[in-house]
Amino acid sequence: MTEWDIRKLQILRTLRERGTVTATAEALRMTPSAVSQQLTNLAKQVGVPLLEAHGRRVRLTDAARLVLRHAEAVFEQLERADAELAAYVRGDVGEVRVAAFSTAVPALVVPAVRELRAAAPGVVVRVREAEAGEAYELLAAGEVDLALSLAAQAPTVGDGRFTRVPLAADPLDVALPREHRLANAEEVRLADLAGEDWIFGGSGPWSDITRGACEAAGFSPRQGHSAAGWTAILAMVEAGMGVALVPRMAAVARGGAAMRELDADRPVRHVVAAVRRGSEAGTAVGRVLSALETAAAGPARG
Repeated sequence: MTEWDIRKLQILRTLRERGTVTATAEALRMTPSAVSQQLTNLAKQVGVPLLEAHGRRVRLTDAARLVLRHAEAVFEQLERADAELAAYVRGDVGEVRVAAFSTAVPALVVPAVRELRAAAPGVVVRVREAEAGEAYELLAAGEVDLALSLAAQAPTVGDGRFTRVPLAADPLDVALPREHRLANAEEVRLADLAGEDWIFGGSGPWSDITRGACEAAGFSPRQGHSAAGWTAILAMVEAGMGVALVPRMAAVARGGAAMRELDADRPVRHVVAAVRRGSEAGTAVGRVLSALETAAAGPARG
């Protein structure tokens, strides 16, 4: 198979457009002898004459025109490649794999994807729901490009593998049965609920968050029931089986429970994003990260 040289084909193409070796050399900032030498080498590579004398000038042979007819398709494809590569560098195109914990998907990832569809439709986001700690394992293994997690489960700031970006301080509200004595109280403090049955998972980050918030308020929560999903937790609260802490960004139906903001001792959980260090610079990963920051700063983050 013939070895095609794109640079030599470009010289031949310019000669067709400019008409003379001298004009071609000026256009390409070459010497006329260098132009002639490159075209001679190209003719040897393809095995057919490409130029013929025409008075004091040269003109393209039919074989040269045939070569250029096929080369035009190559040039067109290379132009597309250049344009797509430039868009990739700007972060306008690319696929970004995101791992996020459950409540972050509707609260942060979905709004970010909606923004990107309008601002950068060439950026494709692939979402993978994962536990907070697992998200970083996936990121370190190269299985995702961006991880959303809780600060408590994130690698330390000094971990040189990642760039961490704080996204939101998500307040925790308390879910009470509608008939609870504090459901309509002017002020609710965690300490007022020390004697209640609490509903939270038996282990994992939400168990740690609930226990930590209650202990900071001066008591150890009595676990009445164990559940991990918000639908199950709030159904039990609605039935009067206990109380629970619920993150503000949890996108769940709360119609049957009384959601109350906590006052002086209101706890928060800190949501962070992370990427492998350096990957955020000028790529689609950076565009997604920016969209997540916009979503986190939106009006829903009350």
